[in-house]
Amino acid sequence: MREIDTQVVVIGGGATGVGILRDLSLRGIPALLLEQGDLAHGTSSRFHGLLHSGGRYVVKDDKAAQECIEENRILKRIAAHCIEDTSGWFVYLNGDDPSYLELWIKGCAQAGIPVKEVPLEEAFRLEPLLTRKAARVFEVPDATVDGFKLLWANVKSAEKYGGNYQTYCKVQSLWLEQGQVIGVYAEDLITGETIQVRSKIVVNAAGPWSSEIAAMSGFDVHIQKDRGALLVFNQRMFKRVINRLRTPGDGDIFVPHETVTIFGTTSQTVDLPDDHQVNEQDVMDLIEIGHNLVEEIEQQRVVRAFAGIRPLYESVDASDHEGRGVSRNFSLIDHEKKDGVRGLVSIVGGKLTTYRLMAEKVTDWVVAKLGVQTVCRTAEEPLQNELATEVWDKARQLLGAAAADKMMERLNEQAESVVEAIARQPLLGQYVCECEMVTQAEVLHALQDPSIHSLDDLRRQTRLGMGTCQGTYCTYRATPMIQERFGGWERTIQEYQILLGERWRGIMPVLWGEQLRESELARALFLNVLNFKAEESEG
Repeated sequence: MREIDTQVVVIGGGATGVGILRDLSLRGIPALLLEQGDLAHGTSSRFHGLLHSGGRYVVKDDKAAQECIEENRILKRIAAHCIEDTSGWFVYLNGDDPSYLELWIKGCAQAGIPVKEVPLEEAFRLEPLLTRKAARVFEVPDATVDGFKLLWANVKSAEKYGGNYQTYCKVQSLWLEQGQVIGVYAEDLITGETIQVRSKIVVNAAGPWSSEIAAMSGFDVHIQKDRGALLVFNQRMFKRVINRLRTPGDGDIFVPHETVTIFGTTSQTVDLPDDHQVNEQDVMDLIEIGHNLVEEIEQQRVVRAFAGIRPLYESVDASDHEGRGVSRNFSLIDHEKKDGVRGLVSIVGGKLTTYRLMAEKVTDWVVAKLGVQTVCRTAEEPLQNELATEVWDKARQLLGAAAADKMMERLNEQAESVVEAIARQPLLGQYVCECEMVTQAEVLHALQDPSIHSLDDLRRQTRLGMGTCQGTYCTYRATPMIQERFGGWERTIQEYQILLGERWRGIMPVLWGEQLRESELARALFLNVLNFKAEESEG
């Protein structure tokens, strides 16, 4: 058994968990984050990528709306490299409820969300695919956020201040003595080793798994697991976020990301925190609803379907609500007050847009319990330092502006060593993934990270295979590098099976037209180029 001592254990490597780790680290408090999978493998990467202005909540959830607009402004300042400031439109259609429109305009004013009406003629010129059933269009400061970049930037920032994390480390039980949680017992899923972590505080930030963590010691934290399905289109259909101006419902948000568009979502209560299954009916329902904003949506090519679990917190007096009826506010649960047990706090609910605020409130609670006199700096201190101009210039000279900028955003302070490697060996500047402009040098650099345990981990760090071809070409181009890192062909084949199986599950519900043809091409490549057996290529 391995024994570790620290002051705070954070359970959960989503946005809230890494935000807490960063805040604790900036305040000088030793902390260890434990995550059962890879960072960003759960809800924080399985969403539409919208950085909310708060406009979606102003009518029914004014507190959530105010938190969103405040955090929207903060994140645009401290995490600019993770955000594309697209702006967003709320589109009111002919026949929609005029009373809701009035409440929405009033709510935006009360929440401090700036709203500008866009003339219809200008709206149709700027966004040609927008339905001509639009009656009024309003602009708000929505944006898009890359969950992967945001999480890794928080972790790297935390590490600079002494924060530690371990992935593939599953908490098995809370360490409880005499009415106090004094640590956790966990299993290293890579080595099988048992780990005993002693701490003064344990923070439960496990998202959809929060109720399971609390239940380890008999505590009840009622998390409603709300599954939302989304579709990925193979092109950027809109320049800005498009919302339907009505009571929030299914299929009313189009979010542009890089070269694709994400459209969703649905809402369905499920039992399991990792129930990410999307079926053909989910897809058909979204396509049908999507006609309201894009009349020719069926002519657009869908390359993938996926789903995420919203961890919605149900208080006792709101237990009759379900799905979209549950508040998007977050709650901090002090288990000493709730269950008579010291040393444990749960943070539940909320949204990725408000992750930093959630982390601040938790860390304020922790420092008060520890008797530490420190203040939060996460709203002022940027997640990353600016790179020297000469590094940017050299990267652009070697790779071109577009590829260099994408790489620098992913690597930031680690980019200089990759740029130098390409300068020494120009062939390392060749693309492994053309969709995401990932070079051989970047893949080799990522594979040196001890936290990379699988091909899927590599995908999350580099975006390899996340473009419109869904890994058709880049995965086998990376074969020599992966084979060396994972110790042989047999392990490499296993990694391909896992990754392609996950990709295939997302492609299966959208197999028609051009996507079906491309999937057949991908299957042929892996059967022939990599000599996969037919049964190995099945998802």
